[in-house]
Amino acid sequence: MLRVLGVHGIGTHRYHRRTGSPEQAATALATDWFRHLGTAMPANSNVDLRVAYYAHLLHPDCGSPIKDDPAMLEPAEQQLFAGWLTLLNPTLERNAQDAGAWLARTHGSAARLFAMTFSRELNTYLSDRHAREAARLAVADAIGALRPDVVVAHSLGSIVAYETLWAHQNHDVRLFVTLGSPLAMPGVVADRLEPCDENRKPPRVAHWINIADPGDIAAVPAGGLAQRFGVDEDLPISAGMWEFQTPGAYLRSTDVSGVIFGRGALT
Repeated sequence: MLRVLGVHGIGTHRYHRRTGSPEQAATALATDWFRHLGTAMPANSNVDLRVAYYAHLLHPDCGSPIKDDPAMLEPAEQQLFAGWLTLLNPTLERNAQDAGAWLARTHGSAARLFAMTFSRELNTYLSDRHAREAARLAVADAIGALRPDVVVAHSLGSIVAYETLWAHQNHDVRLFVTLGSPLAMPGVVADRLEPCDENRKPPRVAHWINIADPGDIAAVPAGGLAQRFGVDEDLPISAGMWEFQTPGAYLRSTDVSGVIFGRGALT
């Protein structure tokens, strides 16, 4: 049986609100991940899929919703927001309001709300020492419990998983798969990672494959992980209709399932 651990991205605090506990939230998330992955995984596949849950640690209030207005973000969140969007469009000024207006015009209002939510959760993770360490410990505990062959980390989860695999070197991981990863964002993420001087594959990871849809606004700059981290493989794919805040489009891709069940099953 292939043991797969997912590490979720942003916007998943709603699972905690709905279920009432991190454990139940993790179970509900795993059910959703399996529902998507099950549409693409090879016939007769045998998999134990679980998801490490940490969203409640970034939302002590269980995640009150935010309005679709960049002015509602805290100053540090606005800086991340504007810095990220200038990577998508270098002609933009580092102004959250103007950057948000451009994003809504070019990608739609859902993209702007996604970007605001991402900036808020990313800022909490990077600036709150307790939340950062607790999130990494939650992922490390999930790795210790499952001993996964494959760790699949989406969006913000790729940052948490990457740092966890450096901070808690207790188990070998056969395959590390990052989906829509923002790890390589200069000035926003890459320069604030821990450890800050080790932009390479974590020591106990045998193989690292990064997968991104060129239309994924979180996975910038294009090819950045291959250039900065020297991943073993960097695969651009077309995942179809983009679903903000969720990994569904990636998990339903036969390209992604082929990597998980093909490369992950190799001994």
